[in-house]
Amino acid sequence: MRNWTGIVTAVVAVAVLALGATPIASAKDGDVRVAGTCTKASTSKLKLSAENSRIEVELEVDQNRNGVRWVVVVKQNGRKVFAGARVTKAPSGSFGARLLAANASGADRFTVRATSPSGEVCTAQASFS
Repeated sequence: MRNWTGIVTAVVAVAVLALGATPIASAKDGDVRVAGTCTKASTSKLKLSAENSRIEVELEVDQNRNGVRWVVVVKQNGRKVFAGARVTKAPSGSFGARLLAANASGADRFTVRATSPSGEVCTAQASFS
């Protein structure tokens, strides 16, 4: 009778090493991802990526509550490039805001701010070059 425990352990170890070497959900090379901060229980994240000579800016806020209207402001190098409202939706109680910004020469610094009616504020900052 063979020692199956040793073989199974070896196979599991190889699988774990293989999974650790390749991310399950990876960002494209050059993408910038940052976690934002929120003043209450919500979470936020910001992603910047190159798209056809422009910069794609994606903000996601997860509040875990549907139907809440947030006001979103995006600034690029200190200049407002977007202002608008987004509403959290089912099933997760989150919203996303996406825009394409001009790719200025050098590093572009993006600052996003989302404010809920209850006064919660989520912010994130990242640079893209």
